[in-house]
Amino acid sequence: MGVPLRRRSGGSVYHESTPVAVVAGVVESAWTGRVGRGRPLRVFPDGCVDLVWDGRGLTAVTTVGGVLRHELPPVDWTVGLRLRCGVGGAVLGVPMTDLAPGATPLRELWAASARRAESRLAECATPAGARAALEALVAERIHDVELDGLPVAAARALRSPGARTDQVAADLGVSERGLRRHVRHEVGVGPKELQRVLRFHGFLNRVEAVARKRSSLADVAAELGYADQSHLGRECRRLSGVSPGALVRSWTGRNVPD
Repeated sequence: MGVPLRRRSGGSVYHESTPVAVVAGVVESAWTGRVGRGRPLRVFPDGCVDLVWDGRGLTAVTTVGGVLRHELPPVDWTVGLRLRCGVGGAVLGVPMTDLAPGATPLRELWAASARRAESRLAECATPAGARAALEALVAERIHDVELDGLPVAAARALRSPGARTDQVAADLGVSERGLRRHVRHEVGVGPKELQRVLRFHGFLNRVEAVARKRSSLADVAAELGYADQSHLGRECRRLSGVSPGALVRSWTGRNVPD
């Protein structure tokens, strides 16, 4: 589940924090959202899976295939854990290729354990308490799970501008076909598509710098390994539905809200 362009937008506040050590191997960050009011949120692809409690249910949200509209419920707060790119299949217990983009109720994947977790979460009066309950759930889940480190290492390597999938496979000691199989199971797409998503996510992390005139779209395109600014534009439209300039204007509040 992608990160909002702005941490404060439309009355909502988004805050990330470091997960507890026992789950840090599979959880990239914990987050809290102060919703303010129910509304649709644009969620951009980032290659990760978020476990989300919104006060009504516990879901796994994945967006690797492209931008989606996620409905924020009219609640005071939501909490989530963002799983590291490359561990989704192992933690959820299903190949990521089996999940459709968007929110999948964890009851469909974890049955009784998810229902027990929802009961505990419903009793939490604060985001901190709900976050602790989520972390305990993941810690219990991964206790007997053998994690595949190869997709995590592949995702790390594919973030580098100019990375080649054949070289990444060779560096990790597998064939390109083997790399594709591992990555598809844990992420939902193959290495080349994941590379495109990770590069686009790198652009999203630089939207603020462009909006504040500290960088330009051309400079960002070159820094991230796009062939040129036009290449960035095509990929941005494919993965977000709008142009890079529209996302920059959105950050400044002069376009479609997050």
